Amino acid sequence: MQRGAVAYAEGSCLTSFGNTRVLCAASVEQGVPGWKKGRGEGWITAEYSMLPRATHTRTARERGQIGGRTQEIQRLIGRSVRAMLDDFAWGEWTIKVDCDVLQADGGTRTAAITGASVAVCDAFGWLVSQGHLAVSPVKRRVAAVSVGIVSGIACSDLCYDEDVRAEVDMNVVMASNGQFVEVQGTGEHGTFDRAQLDALLALATASIVELDEHQRRALGA
Repeated sequence: MQRGAVAYAEGSCLTSFGNTRVLCAASVEQGVPGWKKGRGEGWITAEYSMLPRATHTRTARERGQIGGRTQEIQRLIGRSVRAMLDDFAWGEWTIKVDCDVLQADGGTRTAAITGASVAVCDAFGWLVSQGHLAVSPVKRRVAAVSVGIVSGIACSDLCYDEDVRAEVDMNVVMASNGQFVEVQGTGEHGTFDRAQLDALLALATASIVELDEHQRRALGA
């Protein structure tokens, strides 16, 4: 996790999970969406995109209407970083997190969430340093990892080759207080039992504890 990877953003982090690399930049803007105006509350939202040659073959840029997969990932990232807070009572400021995949080898959404958490911490730190907030409203970090069962073996942080062969594929988002934020699990080529589910959750938890330590070191905590 390379903190401060973007010189002009209020918070940023270049996150690498193996060959997957995601650049996360958090921008602070005064004001909030129309539906939140007048409440004295802020907002956090996220956008996600993939560079055309982030994959083995070129993928066309999404222009105009974005695809369903992109919308799903953006919403997941947004929900995850909002779980870093207990409320939005920091005044009418918006933090927009842009997550751009530079290189993809599986787990792009989980790398994006993990890097976005660091970027959001620094964006709120900037608001405090500029005197706009007395203290940061961040209560916890969030991190995420992909886990799955490949050839009958539980694996963490699946690369692309493992992901396409996985019998079970799961994305797990957790907060630094040990609470789950979101669990997305699918039996890609059949079903899975409770013992396999428990094994995957245990593996994800151990992996996210390790990721949280990387975040702590990146932030100098």
